[in-house]
Amino acid sequence: MRFEPTMKQAVIRRTARKFAEAKLAPAAVEMDRTGLFPWDIAEEMADLNYFGLEIPAQYGGAELDTVSGAIVIEEISRVNAAMGLCVSVHNSVSAYPTYQFGSKSQHENFLVPLASGRKIGTFCLTEPNAGSDASALETTAIRQGDDYILNGNKVFVTNGGISGINLVFARIHPFEADKGFTVFIVESDREGLEKGVTEELMGMRGNPVCPIVLNDCRIPPENRLGEEGEGLKIALSTLGGGRIGIAAQALGIAQGSLEVSLKYAKERHQFGKAISQFGAIQSFLADMATRVEAARLLIYRASDLRDKGLDHATESAMAKLYASEVAVDAARIGVQIHGGYGYTKAYPIERFYRDAKACEIYEGTSEIQRMIIARNLLNQ
Repeated sequence: MRFEPTMKQAVIRRTARKFAEAKLAPAAVEMDRTGLFPWDIAEEMADLNYFGLEIPAQYGGAELDTVSGAIVIEEISRVNAAMGLCVSVHNSVSAYPTYQFGSKSQHENFLVPLASGRKIGTFCLTEPNAGSDASALETTAIRQGDDYILNGNKVFVTNGGISGINLVFARIHPFEADKGFTVFIVESDREGLEKGVTEELMGMRGNPVCPIVLNDCRIPPENRLGEEGEGLKIALSTLGGGRIGIAAQALGIAQGSLEVSLKYAKERHQFGKAISQFGAIQSFLADMATRVEAARLLIYRASDLRDKGLDHATESAMAKLYASEVAVDAARIGVQIHGGYGYTKAYPIERFYRDAKACEIYEGTSEIQRMIIARNLLNQ
């Protein structure tokens, strides 16, 4: 067992931090204000293989282990959580399942554009009546000849406004719930796919989240990912890595909150001295630092199990649950340390606070993570 990063992982962190501070930090305020995605910066990220973190090099990816991928997502999210979300979702629940379950032709036609960053990917599962309860899925895929005709409404699609490739979950047998569902790779420019208006979100505003509507969208069989009825298997396999990605994003927000709060506490003077000298502030900082490190270790533990091909359902749920709550608490305490200034847009902690909350909701709410952990404990 080792707790120190490898030399390669240390280099990956330095490179990601340098890029994030130079390019992503300056763009964060404008992204939050306008909700516009910075395509020019995304092109530079593509050159660094950030859209193919765990994808083999033969497909244009970086071929990193899960720990290294988590490090990249953490460093991006540390200064720009919206871009961290984009990278996390694109890699963990779009590019990776396409690699894991895709055919040779799907690797060539879809995985290569995803890994290169030429196309941004999504994971379209949530619907108006199917959020935490995926069994309530209403989108249908009816066979018509050799093709499938998709109809349905997906909501809160992360990366939706900028996506080129979408993984869409649909029922082939809509009146037979026990038949499960199937996954389809649907290009954004395919006839019958329409994107709705970008959501006005509290946080993560630089990521264009929107609904995706499928209206008699004709999909050829070569766009089906896996076999019919394998949607649940693909979802379960994919979401473990997705939870690690969101946990890493939450960790980045928490680390960023700690760093800006520490800096402010050293610079802000009251009663003739820096507020960092007051016991209450020191306790805040100590608790933040301890919980951030604990979250990091949980993430690395889940990542290590995943890299070894071992079951990590419980560990990834624990990492996602804990890191998300640490992010919210760290940002909340950070606002308190900043006092009145923390409630203004003059300091990034206000944005961190808004961004952090989403981590407790998407990729499975904290309540769902607790349910997963408890169920696995009881079934041991």
